[in-house]
Amino acid sequence: MSTSTSDPSGLFGTQHLSGSKDALSHESARNVSLGDLLREAAKVSGDRVALVDALADFEARRRWTYAELLGQAKRVAYALLKRFRPGDRIAVCSPNCPEWVILMYGTALAGMILVPVFPGYCEAEMGAIIEGSGASALFYAGQWRDNDIEAVAAQVRSSQAPGLALISMSKWDDFLASGETVPLPPVHPRDPVLIQFTSGTTGKPKGALLHHGLSNPPRDVMDCCGFSRYGVWLSGLPMYHLAGNGTALMASLSRHGAFVLMREWDPALALELIESERCNATLLVPTMIVSMLDHPDCGLRDLSSLEFILSGAAPVPPALYERITERIGCRLMICFGQTESGGPVSTTMIGDGPHELANTLGRALPNVQVEIHDPETGKELPPGAIGEMWFKSPYVMLGYYGLEEQTRAAFTPDGWLRSGDLGTVDERGYLSITGRLKDLIIRGGENIYPREIEDALFEHPAVAQAAVIGIPHEKWGEIVLAVVQAAHGHKLEFHELQQHCRDRLASFKVPALWSQTDSFPLNPSGKIQKLVLADWVRDGRLEPISLR
Repeated sequence: MSTSTSDPSGLFGTQHLSGSKDALSHESARNVSLGDLLREAAKVSGDRVALVDALADFEARRRWTYAELLGQAKRVAYALLKRFRPGDRIAVCSPNCPEWVILMYGTALAGMILVPVFPGYCEAEMGAIIEGSGASALFYAGQWRDNDIEAVAAQVRSSQAPGLALISMSKWDDFLASGETVPLPPVHPRDPVLIQFTSGTTGKPKGALLHHGLSNPPRDVMDCCGFSRYGVWLSGLPMYHLAGNGTALMASLSRHGAFVLMREWDPALALELIESERCNATLLVPTMIVSMLDHPDCGLRDLSSLEFILSGAAPVPPALYERITERIGCRLMICFGQTESGGPVSTTMIGDGPHELANTLGRALPNVQVEIHDPETGKELPPGAIGEMWFKSPYVMLGYYGLEEQTRAAFTPDGWLRSGDLGTVDERGYLSITGRLKDLIIRGGENIYPREIEDALFEHPAVAQAAVIGIPHEKWGEIVLAVVQAAHGHKLEFHELQQHCRDRLASFKVPALWSQTDSFPLNPSGKIQKLVLADWVRDGRLEPISLR
């Protein structure tokens, strides 16, 4: 497929979609590229801090103003254009670092397309990303945890991509010095800027081709959440995930704020950074929030600057909302979206009550339409009915890069993106998610939505995290297995948890099987990998206990 003109969804003309009747009222999407947004910030707020390298040593932390950030991004663009052409794909495989951010902006200025790669990938996994994107170059860090990225990159070039240019992040200054000042190419707002490979929790990862419009949803979310101009944003999410390089980074840019970038998630450091950098907001997945709340420093640090925690990527149980308000005192806001949608599609907002904040995904963002459809017939369903969420907006992906058949399957003929998520929309327009289509458990003809059981389990004080999956059964077709992790200082008693569920759920929803784990398999975005849990059961790593 063409990297610049393919538009399988049929949405990318000159018009903007008005939101559905229940969408939040707001201005239309800004028709501007990422490079121009950075230029605008440098012009208006050039002397303000834009980026902070959030090292544990306060004195060692590096800082860039918006003027300096633009200058560095231009140098990246010059060096890229010396070796590559606009439209080329530039991969990056590195843990969080300031150079990652600068590379993203520089690639956008050069009219090229960034391809993030998870730094824990082995040769086959990295090779699939490089081949699937047709990357011309790979920027790489030498090491991440126990993975020798440099060696993996060399293997990929040797076996699959002999023309791949390898550029070490350790030689960053040499790379910058290799460029020459040249006119930067024109970049249009609908040009591709990112190939973000999906997490692959429900199958083989595919590269979602995203355009510069991905900067709009984070701006709209910040309007709803109340992130003020020049605010300080703490980012502990990985930059190789859209929540980090899209939602979090663009949220900060939209307010000309300071982006405080953690190299890797560490709850103790996060608490220190909120205090020392006076952070106002952050985006965390539930597992990260729990680790921060459970850390002994949580009650010792001055967290008064923190106005809200934005969460998403995984279900946020109501009980977690209560813990945040009691322990930290800040607001918990929820946004919901997916890679294919170009980021967030809905959010809660200031003024929402406790029920909306703890039990919904908020309402559709401006310029975004959300409908619920029967996944089999495609028929639109009434308010309150459970079905597949369909999205339509100016921000959705241009398609899966190089995968025409999968792109056609993802969109309806009239341009709706089929999300694969099960959910509802009530009469006021508030969204709730019940799970993935493939997560649905069918026991004796009854549909069971794991999210409902997981929320019930999370209300129990002994449960830190829970995941519910279906296990094949001769009589019932499937039965329910609950895999639980104990909260700090608690011991799990399965009979007690079973009774807890019986008090809150219909009998057919109560788990018949139980298992405990000290840690869940997580994908790079922090979601529990339920397919891996099912593999653990088959391989005997998890041995479920039957209480029936």
